[in-house]
Amino acid sequence: MQAVILAGGKGTRLGTLTKDIPKPMIEVAGKPILLHQIELCKRYGITKIQLIVNHLYESIQDYFGDGSKFGVEINYFIEPTALGTVGGIKAIEAILTETFLVIYGDVLVNMNLDLLIKYHQNKKSDTTLVLHPNDHPFDSDLVDIDASDKITSFYSKPHQENTYYRNLVNAGLYIFEPSILAHLEKDVKADFGKDIFPLLFSKINMYGYNTTEYLKDMGTPDRLDKVTNDLLSGKIERSNFDHNRACIFLDRDGVLNKEVDLIHTPEQLELYDFTATAIKKINSSEYISVVVTNQSVIARNLTDEAGLRIIHNKLEWLLGLEHTKIDDIYYCPHHPHGGFEGENKAYKIECECRKPKSGMLLQAKEKYHIDLQKSWIIGDTERDIIAGKNVGCTTIGVRTGYGCKHLKTPPDYMFANVLEAVNFIIDQPFENIYQTIFEKYSLHQTKKPFVINIGGNTGSGKSTLTTYLQKEFEKQQIKVLRIDLDDWILPKEEREHAKDVFERFNILQLIKDVFAIMNGHEIKVKKHWHDGNLTREEKSYKITDEQIIIVEGIVAMSMPQLRGISHCKVYKKIDSATLQAKFKEFYTWKGYDSSQIDTIFEKRIKDEYELIEYDEQFAHIIA
Repeated sequence: MQAVILAGGKGTRLGTLTKDIPKPMIEVAGKPILLHQIELCKRYGITKIQLIVNHLYESIQDYFGDGSKFGVEINYFIEPTALGTVGGIKAIEAILTETFLVIYGDVLVNMNLDLLIKYHQNKKSDTTLVLHPNDHPFDSDLVDIDASDKITSFYSKPHQENTYYRNLVNAGLYIFEPSILAHLEKDVKADFGKDIFPLLFSKINMYGYNTTEYLKDMGTPDRLDKVTNDLLSGKIERSNFDHNRACIFLDRDGVLNKEVDLIHTPEQLELYDFTATAIKKINSSEYISVVVTNQSVIARNLTDEAGLRIIHNKLEWLLGLEHTKIDDIYYCPHHPHGGFEGENKAYKIECECRKPKSGMLLQAKEKYHIDLQKSWIIGDTERDIIAGKNVGCTTIGVRTGYGCKHLKTPPDYMFANVLEAVNFIIDQPFENIYQTIFEKYSLHQTKKPFVINIGGNTGSGKSTLTTYLQKEFEKQQIKVLRIDLDDWILPKEEREHAKDVFERFNILQLIKDVFAIMNGHEIKVKKHWHDGNLTREEKSYKITDEQIIIVEGIVAMSMPQLRGISHCKVYKKIDSATLQAKFKEFYTWKGYDSSQIDTIFEKRIKDEYELIEYDEQFAHIIA
């Protein structure tokens, strides 16, 4: 295979940067963008390269010569006049006798070309376009594909009002069979994206290769700065499918958009006001974002797959209006239970994609080379949590939508909404705390387990911090036993008349049991889970070969007996305004109204918060 690089652009949008050199010679991190492209081709064994040049081409020839010093063979076609993206390729058709790659000279690319070529061959494609979503579809020329990835439509801007389009754009990299050359007109200025593909897609096998790898044009000063920063940070290399990616999987209804039972029209889909901010934060990170959603509306015959695509087009379009994007959407159209009036029997089957099964996550893993162990799933139901746990993702429940209530399988973390969850994933707010504790642990010389006490007021984030620490230690193959002191909270009917926080716990039994655990005994309790009810399933605590014990709870630092066993005491601090907001959100989720919440909060100020704030003085670390 050979490559053709369209390197004749003037780069007028780059202003004075292209006054004396052509656009493909603009340097990105010390090397011309054209050299980055040539090195990518060589990396994947494409060493025969045709450069189509025009504006200030002498500097390109002087720099690259015949390509031998770069380990490739370079030939040049000098366009007498600029003929768009098409004219130069038509002019050299005599030497394009086999499958060839086309790259636009202003696009910085880092993708696994072997996988692209294999895809092209497997599809028996005449023309394969590399596609990806972008964060401004409303002012972009868009492409649509069907379930087999065959291109079905092109939509040039400006777009029709009140119509929702799929967010897929032409990335400026193609694989062509020589047969396409017969469809090109010689000596006529034309553009593939605007003039050729829209007329040709229905006549030949034209497929779209949707990828999350790095393809970005550097045609403006802002984009050049962005590309340069991405390259220097290593982000561009890490996006290549040579490397596995981390993903944030997202449920749709109740997580990204407001829960409406069985959404089956675009009008029913309404994003939360924080959704776009959350997705934009993912876009700015090195995570990819993939929606995985059960859509039994198809099996129920409330809509068909074409109708669902319009709903998803609206989702993508609304995000695009906020300059953000989802990388892909997977849906399960099935439902296992039949016998309902009007159902579509073809979809009433047992499948492998419907959550809590993990089929959609596994499909995305294969397509996008996802490392599931480094990935997350955010959902509002138990089936989301189970689907993630089954494949090793870290799981997050949110209190929007169905709110993860009454679960038998709790998530690793709980947050108010998708934005709070994404902020936690990407900001890693407890990383420094972990490093500080890890240093203390490393200095711990005795054979006994290292004990960490984590205290603080209700809603301060103790459980989240504890889970984070546990997971980070376990990544280092350090075993952790977590003792949740909430398991010693009295049943609701026994604590209704408690005078303060300490009377809400069975304190004497708690101290006795913790000491028994420390001395190697097995203790069984009824576990507590904050899902709106007490769940009284039995839970067993026993030290086996754990190196670290984390004692976590409101009263973890309140009694001298508990403080005395601790090697590291952490107080989770929270300011009063944030505490009140979190308290209100949490008790709203539990089903309380505003007046009830205000009454409970005022009581807690007096019988808990002021008492527990006293514990801050005992802390080694204030988080």
